[in-house]
Amino acid sequence: MNNNELATKPHYPILDGLRGVAAIIVVTFHLCEPLSTGNLDKLVNHGYLAVDFFFLLSGFVIGYAYDDRWHKITAGSFFKRRIERLQPMVVLGMTLGAIGFYFTDSALWPLIHTIPVWKMLLVMLIGYTILPVPLSLDIRGWEEMHPLNSVGWSLFFEYFANILYALWIRKFSKTALTILVGIAAVALAHLAIINGDVSGGWTLNVQQVRIGLTRTMYPFFAGLLLSRVAKPTPIKNAFLWCSLLVIVVLFIPRIGGAEHLWMNGIYESVCIIVVFPFIVYIGASGVIQNLTEHKICKFLGDISYPLYLVHYPLVYFYVAWISNHKGITIAQTWPYALLILAGSIILAYATLKWYDEPLRKWLRKKLA
Repeated sequence: MNNNELATKPHYPILDGLRGVAAIIVVTFHLCEPLSTGNLDKLVNHGYLAVDFFFLLSGFVIGYAYDDRWHKITAGSFFKRRIERLQPMVVLGMTLGAIGFYFTDSALWPLIHTIPVWKMLLVMLIGYTILPVPLSLDIRGWEEMHPLNSVGWSLFFEYFANILYALWIRKFSKTALTILVGIAAVALAHLAIINGDVSGGWTLNVQQVRIGLTRTMYPFFAGLLLSRVAKPTPIKNAFLWCSLLVIVVLFIPRIGGAEHLWMNGIYESVCIIVVFPFIVYIGASGVIQNLTEHKICKFLGDISYPLYLVHYPLVYFYVAWISNHKGITIAQTWPYALLILAGSIILAYATLKWYDEPLRKWLRKKLA
């Protein structure tokens, strides 16, 4: 059974579109983030929950695509297909981060120009593997697993979940998987309520890796469980309503303030444990209304992953510019933020058509 024979299942176009909506919100979250003083007053306050939504979508799609095919494929062929899908954009994202690294001159990162080129290139090469770099290689100073492209941390945990699925959890019965998902839900709620949010996971230390694992385990395997138990029924206007729900959930301001952190933790727990699976169920059940909606969903789905990987190297320039202009207001920054957002979408589409799709097609032939 080769790759082409496996690639016959239809996509869920509405889920593709929702992934694109969430990816655009991630960009807006990162563009608003430097204008805040912390988690309490961030605009697009819960934008980081889009990552948890991505994990749930991934678990659902992986279950749909592979659960009934393990009599035809091996773990090796599964990993080849995941590498073919994910790795080209990882490599490009790290390369873009490396190209822009020395040009993000800012008081935020005063040591950038003291970093030798060999060290930056070493970080880039490790980044190509999506393995996290130790704090001794934190060349930017933000204590990130991937200092050249911050968002790489979620891809590291995405791979981890894929490995667990292929080697072990795919064999779970529905009952066993339900128990696992239930335990993961309790761990997620505990994390959110104790900390006030689930934000974190991008630093290679015990505390942050725990956050990353907790943020991954529930949504990914809840998505897998949903793909096994859900029985979709046709729902009209699903893309519109699901998109609005995603936007509302991620744009809701912080709840409870500094005095009642647990309130925000409950909100985020409910969003990830209940609302996100509901959105994915409705999206999977939805019926595309017309050709225009189909084109919108396809475009958003196509650019979602490239957008996620290419936008942050541009955001570094934007963050540096803001840090060099103390006291700047949102009224002064929004034209530049809009330019970065539009530029990121254009860059994502260009890399999709001129790099990602051709390279994946080549890899598919080589790995078949």
